[in-house]
Amino acid sequence: STHGVLRVKLKLDGEKVVDAECIIGYLHRGIEKISENRSYIECVPYYDRTDYIAAVANVYGFLLGVEKMMGIEVPERGRYIRIMMVEFNRIASHLLWLATHAIDIGAMTVFLYCFREREEILKLFEALFGARLTTHAFRVGGLWKDLPPGFEQAARKFLDEFPARVDEYEQLLTHNRIWMARTQGIGVISGKEAIQWGLTGPPLRGSGVDYDLRKARPYGGYEEFEFDVPLGENGDTYDRYLARIEEMRQSRLIIQQVLDRLPGGPVRGKAPKIVKPPAGEYYSGTESPRGELGYYIVSDGSAQPFRVKIRPPTFIGLQALRRLVKGHLMADVIAIIGTLDIVLGEVDR
Repeated sequence: STHGVLRVKLKLDGEKVVDAECIIGYLHRGIEKISENRSYIECVPYYDRTDYIAAVANVYGFLLGVEKMMGIEVPERGRYIRIMMVEFNRIASHLLWLATHAIDIGAMTVFLYCFREREEILKLFEALFGARLTTHAFRVGGLWKDLPPGFEQAARKFLDEFPARVDEYEQLLTHNRIWMARTQGIGVISGKEAIQWGLTGPPLRGSGVDYDLRKARPYGGYEEFEFDVPLGENGDTYDRYLARIEEMRQSRLIIQQVLDRLPGGPVRGKAPKIVKPPAGEYYSGTESPRGELGYYIVSDGSAQPFRVKIRPPTFIGLQALRRLVKGHLMADVIAIIGTLDIVLGEVDR
């Protein structure tokens, strides 16, 4: 069991991997089926618990879909704060990924450093949402309340300190010969093949494919902010590591722009107490920390979804693990699982 409740059966020739089989389903949450028996508003807390490392980003994608179905406008201040919190969540998620990825390969210090910064973000979550992990962050039409006193100052303090922290991670890892030996040339996949396997997010961009939904199909106001999409060249574990490191810097840049431009006004628009979207089929796709997170929602005009189908990036990405590990040593399997950044709550949704 690694990074959640995942079983991987390996066929080995000595230490060399000949074949691999992923066995999933141990978490069996049934959230998609539960959604058919809850109102749209009651569904929201369940999506905190799919990808529990990126709860803010998960709920965001679902609510954007519901607001699109209902034609609900989110006030500008609400849109800006949402983007800020989703990007804080992206940093926190990547910090947990880097911490666990590093310790899996044997780098203990990075684990402690990353949790030091992640703790500061979780304090911000607790101040605004009242929770640290399963945040129940947003509501239909915006947020449930405005930023608390002192939030902006605490956020700016974190942003001022964070670049030096990322530099520390890189000083420990990026040119470390042990880290390079364990990640360079490991789990190589070309951009074309990554697309064929359905990879998205850092695993796809690490192979040089410039596809980020925040740029390709902007949503929620992302088109108003300047940021770059980091790309790899070799499509290996090392490039996927570098892509996520740079993504944290870009997320910091987005948050800085949000705070500098943050408008006044309400944080929640007009939304009915009972949500009854018109009958039809809708899709909402967002760029979660792990890749394209999609919600396919079918409405029959009632207050409950007729069907909700989640397109989780790591469930799709996990199918490529067999392809990535073949021909490598057994010890490399751990590095490759880590580089996919899987969360089993999302896989076994």
